[in-house]
Amino acid sequence: MCLRITLYAIPFSTHTEAGPKLDVQQVLSTVDDGGGTACGVENARVTYLDSHGQKRAFEYIKFADSCNEGR
Repeated sequence: MCLRITLYAIPFSTHTEAGPKLDVQQVLSTVDDGGGTACGVENARVTYLDSHGQKRAFEYIKFADSCNEGR
């Protein structure tokens, strides 16, 4: 029996099916619903300026920061 595994690296800035490619010139702020110690999914929001100087915001879900701290 032979198992072949091929891994592909995907650049962070590549457009994915998960969402649109954003035109971000400068990040103004990032906030999330976190604050708890439990690992889980939480809402987050990034406010940014696009390449035309327009202030925009993008809301998304992410794993809580505590998920990366070995808790």
